[in-house]
Amino acid sequence: MKRYHINIFHSEEDKGYIADIPDLKYCSALGLTEEEALREVLQAKATWLDSAKLDGKPTPEARYRPAI
Repeated sequence: MKRYHINIFHSEEDKGYIADIPDLKYCSALGLTEEEALREVLQAKATWLDSAKLDGKPTPEARYRPAI
C-alpha cells in the first residue's frame, strides 16, 4: 500500500482534531484526540482505496510533501 502524507490539526470550530490525506480527494476524518483522528482517517483511507479499486479507478501517486 502506498504511503500517503497525513495532516492532523486542531479545529476550534469542530471541537476536535481533523486528519486529512491531501493526495486522496475528500479523504478526511474527525476525532476528539489526535490518535482518534488518525485511526479514523486510516479507516477512511482503506475505504477510499477499496472504492477506487472496485470502480476500476487508478490510485493517485503519493505526491504531497509538507513544507517543513
